[in-house]
Amino acid sequence: MLTASCVSGGGKPSGRGSDRMDMQTAAEHADGILDAVLAEIHPEVQWVHGPTTTGVCDVTRRRAVMTVVSAERRGSLLGLVDRFWRKSHYRIKAVNDDLEVPAIFAQTRDGFGVSLIVGGAGQVFFEVDSPCVREAEVAEPAAEPPGPSYAGAEVIPRPNVHSDFWSAGAS
Repeated sequence: MLTASCVSGGGKPSGRGSDRMDMQTAAEHADGILDAVLAEIHPEVQWVHGPTTTGVCDVTRRRAVMTVVSAERRGSLLGLVDRFWRKSHYRIKAVNDDLEVPAIFAQTRDGFGVSLIVGGAGQVFFEVDSPCVREAEVAEPAAEPPGPSYAGAEVIPRPNVHSDFWSAGAS
C-alpha cells in the first residue's frame, strides 16, 4: 500500500519526517512499531517475519503470527490491538468487523500505516507501511522471532503453534 505522500511531487519524499528519514531508518522504525504491538499481546504469540518490500520511496515490514488464534479469541486479540493503538495515539482509519477476515487499519502520528489483518485459516498478519522517505538500501529485520524463522522459505506456513489461551476452542 502506498501512502498519498509517496506520489506527490513525482515520487520524491514529501511525507512527514522524510527530510530526516531514509528507507533503512523507516524500516527500523516499522520494526519498532511491530515490536511494540507484539509485546502488548499476552499471553505471548509466536510470529515470523514476512517479506520486506520497497517501493519508489516507501518500505513495508510484515510479521505473521504462527500461534493459532481461534475464532472465539479473535475479538479479544483485535480489541487488545485496537486499544493499544488508540492509547499510542494512532488514528484508526478503518475497521473490518467481518467474522472470518476482520482487520484494523490505523496510522501513526508520523504517517506510518499500520494494519492487523486476519487471513486464511485465521492467521493474523501485521503490516507497517512507511510514508515516502529518501531512498536507501534496506537490511533484513534484526529481531529474532520467538520460534522457527522460516527465513528463505517461499511460503510461510499456516499457524501451527498451540496456545492454551489463544487457541481455545480451535478444532
